[in-house]
Amino acid sequence: MSAQQNQNTENTDGRGGRLAGLTTRGRSFLAAGLAAMACGMLFDYKVLLRVGAMLAMLPLIAIMVLARTRYRVSCRRALEPARVGVGQEARVHLRLENVSRLPSGTLLVEDRVPYVLGSRPRFVLNKVEPNGRRRVVYRVRSDVRGRYLLGPLALRLADPFGLVELSRSFSAQHALTVTPQVFALPNAPVGQAWSGRGEGHATSVAAAGEDDIGTREYRHGDDLRRVHWRSTARTGELMVRREEQVWQSRATILLDTRAIAHRGDGPASSFEWAVSAAASIAIHMARHGYAVRLLTETGQAVTAAAHDSSAAVGLDFEGMLLDALAVVEMSNAATLSGANSMLRQGGGDSLVIAVLGDLSGDDASELARVRHSTTSGVAFAMDTASWLGGRPMAQAQARFTGSSQVLRVGGWRVVGVEPGDRLPELWEQAARRGAGLSGMAGTEMGAAR
Repeated sequence: MSAQQNQNTENTDGRGGRLAGLTTRGRSFLAAGLAAMACGMLFDYKVLLRVGAMLAMLPLIAIMVLARTRYRVSCRRALEPARVGVGQEARVHLRLENVSRLPSGTLLVEDRVPYVLGSRPRFVLNKVEPNGRRRVVYRVRSDVRGRYLLGPLALRLADPFGLVELSRSFSAQHALTVTPQVFALPNAPVGQAWSGRGEGHATSVAAAGEDDIGTREYRHGDDLRRVHWRSTARTGELMVRREEQVWQSRATILLDTRAIAHRGDGPASSFEWAVSAAASIAIHMARHGYAVRLLTETGQAVTAAAHDSSAAVGLDFEGMLLDALAVVEMSNAATLSGANSMLRQGGGDSLVIAVLGDLSGDDASELARVRHSTTSGVAFAMDTASWLGGRPMAQAQARFTGSSQVLRVGGWRVVGVEPGDRLPELWEQAARRGAGLSGMAGTEMGAAR
């Protein structure tokens, strides 16, 4: 993944005034001085009175000095990269510059980060000369996907004795996107047209008729050797063969995000496994030439962009997909009705891959019926009861087995998923079972897990 940077420069004015504050040490000095002065006056002990006055004056003098000090500091933050996978580190670069004419005192720097990225980084910078620069680098990582805001940066200016601190805060924040884990899948064919081009065209032509797809009306200047006489006789107009065009297979990936369909908590939950699998499969299919769209059970696309090789150059499908999946959450939907409606409408899909949670018998029956005869269907069915730990109850196991069998009868290739299973190995299983499909019947011959 290429490195990305988010940069911003901002100034803060460090004139103290009313925002000056005593530290614990400063308050202790002031309290001790006042107490000594009171004792000196009470017992008429002038030496103690002078000592108390000196102790009390130190923090007050420090307040006056910092209050009259003017300093301006600019800050620039850069994230490298701005998008990382789960468990990967990102580097945060901070560049501070003293743009005032006076040297600063000791600067205490603290950048605010969410707790999932680790503890707040704190740094101490000694006196920064006028127009001087200081660079600070720290690392963050998260085991939980999401979009996290870093900042704002806070500065504290302290006097040399540590009696007084002035706090200043920048307002700029930058977003770090932690994406789901993406696995490299083996080059095993699971669809009709592995490369996304060529072989799948024959199926579509057979369904629609070669004459209807491969011809068009004659235009002035067309080569007469391209005239298609059979279509001309049928339509009564002169028809010519089209130039051979590159055809692209289409794949739809269904991600089941229903809260009632998943089990477990945190990164080890079945939902996180499903999100990671959907991201891996979508990117894998797009890189192999498929036009890809990713849907949830509501029928809505996870991202507004769908991968298409004929789309405008420069569209970052993978980046947009990962950004969307980084923040996808479980829904309150009860069924797969929205997705079934979209799949029933079709749209030229040659391959449908579903990453499914717990299915009821009705959901499995409906999903089995929406697969078109010319479409290959692959279902990664998650035995979500096993995510709870221990041995699944007999009722839950029977439910999983029954829904999987319904999908197989409907022509789907079903691969069972349990905790600890790795997607690359399951992908190879799906490819091997594809060799057992018998033409249009699409009945799986391999044994189910």
